[in-house]
Amino acid sequence: MDEKLKVAIEAALRAGEEILKIYHKDFNVEFKNDKSPLTEADLESNKIIVDYLQTTNIPIISEENKQIDYGVRKNWKQCWIVDPIDGTKEFIKKNGEFTVNIALVENGATKIGIIYVPVTKELYYTNSKSTKAFKTIINDGQNLEEILCSEDDLLEPSFGKSSKIKVVGSRSHMNQDTLDFVETLKNNGKDVEIVSKGSSLKFCLVAEGKADVYPRFAPTMEWDTAAGQAICEAAGLKVIDQKTNKPMLYNRENLLNNYFLVTK
Repeated sequence: MDEKLKVAIEAALRAGEEILKIYHKDFNVEFKNDKSPLTEADLESNKIIVDYLQTTNIPIISEENKQIDYGVRKNWKQCWIVDPIDGTKEFIKKNGEFTVNIALVENGATKIGIIYVPVTKELYYTNSKSTKAFKTIINDGQNLEEILCSEDDLLEPSFGKSSKIKVVGSRSHMNQDTLDFVETLKNNGKDVEIVSKGSSLKFCLVAEGKADVYPRFAPTMEWDTAAGQAICEAAGLKVIDQKTNKPMLYNRENLLNNYFLVTK
């Protein structure tokens, strides 16, 4: 296993342990300038992950770190992109649908992606040495080297195996752009079903064949999507920027993503 992948997975698992300690007790919620929620779990997870990743001597972009000026970042050939808790609102609701996201980016393209679900202990990840993506359940005391990258754990998208098109979106709060996308599918004679999940698990639904397409026509940041894109691309899917009509790139001057589409 690639050493950087191992370090990143260990960081995600360790952060997950601390997140759950806070999840299972009463905790305070603060709000950042952009009105997004922040908990002590976000900060503790960030500290753990940064401590692990700093051993690789690769710079880090994290939602909970002070952002570094693009004049410095533009010279980075590699960087980590981290969301210590993706889905803080789900964390606060205690519905389990939150994740730890870690991605390694090289010259703007994703190379490694890790999405860990602390409540279910599901680990989605890419094998940096090949174009494959996996899902593994992590049990206490297991040797990572022995259980990771098993062919039995390969993620397999649906690639249109069913006549029904499963679209990732909100059941009750889809915006007009997403509704228009669904209506276009229906007008083309497709039977459409909406499937819903919190956080970066939306990417995972498509990567493991539980959904067919994920149209994201609402704001996201690089740390929301980098790990999910790496996993989807390794599974054979495309994550297309709807402005450039090309795969989304990272460590941009503006860390706010354009709308995108995850599809076969």
